[in-house]
Amino acid sequence: MIDVLVADDEQPARDELAHLLRRDQRIGEIVLAASGAQALRELTERAVTIAFLDIHMPGLGGMDLARSLAALAEPPAVVFVTADDARAVDAFDVRAADYLLKPVRTDRLRRAIDRVLELGGAAAAPPGDEVLTVTVGSSVRFVQRSEVRWVQAQGDYSRLHTADGTGHLVRIPISELEQRWADGFVRVHRSYLAAVASIDEARLSGAEPSVSVGAVVLPVSRRLLPGVREALVRREGAR
Repeated sequence: MIDVLVADDEQPARDELAHLLRRDQRIGEIVLAASGAQALRELTERAVTIAFLDIHMPGLGGMDLARSLAALAEPPAVVFVTADDARAVDAFDVRAADYLLKPVRTDRLRRAIDRVLELGGAAAAPPGDEVLTVTVGSSVRFVQRSEVRWVQAQGDYSRLHTADGTGHLVRIPISELEQRWADGFVRVHRSYLAAVASIDEARLSGAEPSVSVGAVVLPVSRRLLPGVREALVRREGAR
């Protein structure tokens, strides 16, 4: 059982989120706050695992509140719950665990809680682990580079494939990701980029060289063979 806080200056929104949270058997006590200042007072007196914060509150808004919470001895994971779909990048800057758009769906709320628990409470990306914002239906999600196992080029977009089998489309060309993620990823084909640590098997000789990432087999271009071999040798040498 985990205790949580819900901060929203609008009572209907606050009550609705509390109602949805009570449906989850993992949720213990729910602390309600009608303002950022009240939320900060509550959290300096008691610890909760997750703080669900509205962004736009009079006085101390959700973003400033999240920055203040980072100074606590036991900071909670922050999940923003908002009707504003334009602040996802700002949410990343304050290391939020998730970003939910109103009206909140029960399944999306459950996934946010799952994410916090999987990351061990106050979720934060490891130092140097880039985080990309992706749109999933009507909500926004953060995908850490360390979650990505392989990338597929789709025109000016790239599809990030994570360990859970999900593919997230981002408006970044694969050539740009290849440069940004040169430490840890290797280009295996004009259409594919693979996380070196996720390559389970490499067949680099014969007529159709390939690498396997889990159950997925990615072709390897002949002109890229030297770079793939070098990346795998470096990986083995680092072990």
